[in-house]
Amino acid sequence: MKLAIFGGGSSYTPELVNGLIKQYDLLPVGELCLVDINQQRLDVMAPFAQRMLERAGLPVRVTATTDRKRGLEGADFVNALIRVGGMDARINDERVPLKYNIIGQETTGPGGMMKALRTIPVILDMARDMAEVCPDAWLINYTNPSGIIAEALGKYSKVRFVGLCSGPKGWIEQTLKLMGVEPARANADWMGLNHLGFIVRLWVDGQDRLADAIEAVAGHWNIDADLIRALGVIPSTYLANYYHMGKLVERAQQPGFRVRAEQVKEIESELFRQYADPNLAERPELLNKRGGGGYAEVAMAAMLAIRHNKGERQIIQAINQGAIDGIPADASVEVPCVVDRVGPHPIRMGEIPLSIRGLIQHVKAYESLTVQAAVEGSRRLALQALMSHPLVPTYEVAKPLLDDLLAVNKPYLPWA
Repeated sequence: MKLAIFGGGSSYTPELVNGLIKQYDLLPVGELCLVDINQQRLDVMAPFAQRMLERAGLPVRVTATTDRKRGLEGADFVNALIRVGGMDARINDERVPLKYNIIGQETTGPGGMMKALRTIPVILDMARDMAEVCPDAWLINYTNPSGIIAEALGKYSKVRFVGLCSGPKGWIEQTLKLMGVEPARANADWMGLNHLGFIVRLWVDGQDRLADAIEAVAGHWNIDADLIRALGVIPSTYLANYYHMGKLVERAQQPGFRVRAEQVKEIESELFRQYADPNLAERPELLNKRGGGGYAEVAMAAMLAIRHNKGERQIIQAINQGAIDGIPADASVEVPCVVDRVGPHPIRMGEIPLSIRGLIQHVKAYESLTVQAAVEGSRRLALQALMSHPLVPTYEVAKPLLDDLLAVNKPYLPWA
């Protein structure tokens, strides 16, 4: 088998290598190919990945290339974790909206839109290369914003793909831990969009325990306990960006506040210093502070379910196909799917609870417009998308905000 990592120079790649080591018996990769536009990062990452695999005693050959088509040749799986524009572009995503009293975040709101506009053309180019070079390969994507990327792939590519986020699995596990319930005893239904998802049903030993779950998380989430009780469902922690945006913006506007991207940039600098140490052959502890924990686990689970035809239930960003009422069939959603050799099969979730229906449909319109804007390279559609986002209050805010965002993204968006 050949596993290619698109964005293989990422500081997060050792997490995937560690996951491969743990699952090697079931996913016997012969070649791990790191593909990246940054040769300097590849020069550090490829030897470090090789040391990790050799220390584990695994006969995996690590290769590295800046030639995407060459990296894709013969691939069975392609994992994508790219960041177009690097951490400096993310800093702009998180800083610029704060000038307009809107949260800056790499997947949510105006910042998430800009990351999508930069990323979608690159991902679709890669998908076209896959269709030409390795048409039977599976694309496992956790490049953010992964739900919007999934919709772009579903609408504008022929590649077979799975859209992933480790969040739903983690939030469900946290909920069960607070309830004192072993995961094997429970089933949870998850509904929504990426970073806009909710536990809408939860059973323990076959009994409806959603009310108990709400009480268990109340006071332990970053969202007001009474608000969670009022909603009647359990939101992902990303929903704080919607329900408590004023508080988050006020905190972020304090003198000396560092946005997450600024923190991560510093962590990454130290990580690469450690990765370059020829004596280091295991995943460093500092990687825990980088974020994105759990991605290796869900990525390996998806690849194993496909390779071994497991028919396993996993929460994935997939094309709706009627799984959620009130969302277009060709739009992406985040729902439980059965994953087997032919990919994810969305499980029907039905109607969105009224308490969260408007927000989900509102953000879905923004996401679909963002995909269209990226594909067409359209400032007009980008403005429509920004105006459709519930965190953007008025045209008088949206217009200058978009102008500022496009100005700093001009190197990545020729039409800006």
